[in-house]
Amino acid sequence: MSMFKRMLASVGIGAAQVDLMLHQDVVNAGDTISGVVRIQGGRVDQQVDDVHAFVMTRYVKEQNDSKTQVDAPVAKFLLAGKFTVEAEQVYEFPVSFQLPAITPVTMGRTPVWIQTGLDIKESLDPKDRDHLQVRPHPHTAVILEAVEQLDFRLREVTCEYAPHVGRANGLPFVQEFEFVPSSQFRGQLDELEIIFYPYEDGIDLLLQIDRKARGLAGLFAEALDTDEHFVRVRFDSSQLASGAGYIARELVETIRKYV
Repeated sequence: MSMFKRMLASVGIGAAQVDLMLHQDVVNAGDTISGVVRIQGGRVDQQVDDVHAFVMTRYVKEQNDSKTQVDAPVAKFLLAGKFTVEAEQVYEFPVSFQLPAITPVTMGRTPVWIQTGLDIKESLDPKDRDHLQVRPHPHTAVILEAVEQLDFRLREVTCEYAPHVGRANGLPFVQEFEFVPSSQFRGQLDELEIIFYPYEDGIDLLLQIDRKARGLAGLFAEALDTDEHFVRVRFDSSQLASGAGYIARELVETIRKYV
């Protein structure tokens, strides 16, 4: 019977189960989150190599004129090392880890969840999912407020496959914030796209400034995508501390150079 139980456990029947109970599910990117990991032993003793947590999200990958949804890890954390989960026993221990500053914001259709798992040799890896509501990193929030002060309207937020741009974060994708002008740059810009790279002492921005096509030359440039400018901007923590009004004035000067 013991061998039969082990065989069942190896395919997930009567195996150990893991559950991460978070103390909070609404967080800012960059926050430290905490909780309790609960492991329920199965019908037989099982050796666990480690207990891990992945911060997961989903991005769109376009290939051959078709779009696919790809689940991708943002970060991985080791919560506990090797130990034996005895049959029918319950184990609980506190855990905490810091969300990366680059964790996507759960706006638009972007999900973020913590996937907790047990690495068990010759067996299925039991997993648990806990969804998070992720708000912008504090540095990102200042920029978003500044863009709002400039009367740009947020149209769309998406995570998209972009390995050349995302490699700055060590990821194969980026989260793009797409804005349209409501007043000041209306008639000059089609849209403004921003990719955020927050870090402890500041934030880097990649701006895609898409100019409004003007006449035949403008239409030709638009067809060739030569009407788009990619501009890198950096604000340090002291500049961010000056507030959204200061950042808005700096952004205006940058945008005006390309319209």
